[in-house]
Amino acid sequence: MIEYIRGSIAELSPTLAVLDANGVGYGLSISLNTYTAIQGLSGDVKLYVWESIREDAYQLWGFATKVERELFLLLTTVSGVGPASARVILSSMTPHELCDAISRSDERLLKSAKGIGGKTAQRIIVELKDKIVALGIDAAASGPSGEPSGAGTANKEVLDEAVAALTMLGFSPAPSQKAALGILRAEPDATVERVIKLALKML
Repeated sequence: MIEYIRGSIAELSPTLAVLDANGVGYGLSISLNTYTAIQGLSGDVKLYVWESIREDAYQLWGFATKVERELFLLLTTVSGVGPASARVILSSMTPHELCDAISRSDERLLKSAKGIGGKTAQRIIVELKDKIVALGIDAAASGPSGEPSGAGTANKEVLDEAVAALTMLGFSPAPSQKAALGILRAEPDATVERVIKLALKML
């Protein structure tokens, strides 16, 4: 079992981080929260790991904090929420916001994540409310807010990277591009993570 990987960032996108650890490149699927946390960091980066092993695939998932990993794993225990859906949820809101939504039974906020309908949102609330309290992660949950940490440039690179990430998260390219363009027109200095965060609430 791999607990964490520490290495330098060889490649980074809003959905994938490649860490070079002792000459081996590990590709880890990540959420927007983790992307925001490690973007721009120099030196070695530490990501906590969950391994998904199936007959037809072997995938590594990376998390900036243990809290985010714990929430990811809890989400995947709920019927109708797989790893991809859990990543979308954790890209739509911070761990703190997710815990708060579950604690307050905020079904509307949970349904704002792609692929999460009313029944699934209700199951998340009912099945996880007591668990997050028992594990103490409702109070401990913290993480990057998803707000831009610095000024970006509204250019094709930002647009292309945001659309590519949204497509990876399961959205169709055309609506993704339309949403990203609209956001960049309204906020020309928006960073990639800002565009994705806003687009996830629109699509």
